[in-house]
Amino acid sequence: MGATVTTANNTENTWGGGNEPMGASYGKLMMWFFIVSDALTFSGFLAAYGFSRFKFIDNWPIADEVFTHFPFMHGVEAPMYYVALMTFILIFSSVTMVLAVDAGHQMKQKKVAFYMFLTIIGGLIFVGSQAWEWKNFIKGEYGAVETKGGSIIQFVNNEGERVKLEDFAIHLPGQREALTGSKGKWFMKDEETLSTYSVAEVQAGFKAHPELLVRTEKIYRDTKEDQANKKLQPGLNHNKHREILTRAESEVMVGNGHLVVEGANLKHNEYGSKLFADFFFFITGFHGFHVFSGVVINFIIFLNIVLGTYEKRKSYEMVEKVGLYWHFVDLVWVFVFTFFYLV
Repeated sequence: MGATVTTANNTENTWGGGNEPMGASYGKLMMWFFIVSDALTFSGFLAAYGFSRFKFIDNWPIADEVFTHFPFMHGVEAPMYYVALMTFILIFSSVTMVLAVDAGHQMKQKKVAFYMFLTIIGGLIFVGSQAWEWKNFIKGEYGAVETKGGSIIQFVNNEGERVKLEDFAIHLPGQREALTGSKGKWFMKDEETLSTYSVAEVQAGFKAHPELLVRTEKIYRDTKEDQANKKLQPGLNHNKHREILTRAESEVMVGNGHLVVEGANLKHNEYGSKLFADFFFFITGFHGFHVFSGVVINFIIFLNIVLGTYEKRKSYEMVEKVGLYWHFVDLVWVFVFTFFYLV
């Protein structure tokens, strides 16, 4: 088990790196251990997401219909635009991190501080954007109805365009308020927040608008002939469509309505499969926590750079260490972006 070779003059590690295997310092090596273990964790999450999506492939939400919002452009359909912008910002922050590390090698304190500052700003914009996206996902836009069988039905007009509940639901008198501790007996548990409309109000509004139809969770895809006739490029999401029922079939489905769903949470999801919302909150939240942690660590390193701590040490290795973590976070987002938004 000899690890060294002893000569008359010196003792040398047979690995050739002294006390730094492969030339990596202890700190860098530990960071790589953390990155590998964390990569396995994310791999498990994404694999679970992939298996679940494959199992429910015929009713999985279509990303182009879910992530359509863009700041300051209310009512404008911009599928995936903002998510693409978020991705660009995060990837660009990796570029500024590379420049910070390079400036550290050249012992240029001001440049390291400048590029680290840009990296922090990019991370903050990404985290803020993700929080904004969560808000829209939770709030919802159109609303839907969950049937007694657990299926989600949405509403469209004769041209297949989505219709909001607020555009046709009728307010009925006598609708009760949510039961809370302040309005009920002391031993009563607070109820969930009531939806804006009751099932009866949606049913009444649907009956009063004969032009409305129901769209189910079921997905069907255009054949190659259909795509050729519509001049669509094969393989893209625009060849996926939800099943639209006839008026008679729609009335039956609405009659089986059990719950009005607005937005998404861990129990209900107006966009379709409940698992989609569960995985979205868990995986993007877990990644967002990593980004936020990275921003905090980068800020601490930034303060040390400004104070001249690493200049005195004659080494900016700490910038390299946090750089490894930041690049890992960016790489993970590429996979999350691919799984959730593109595939």
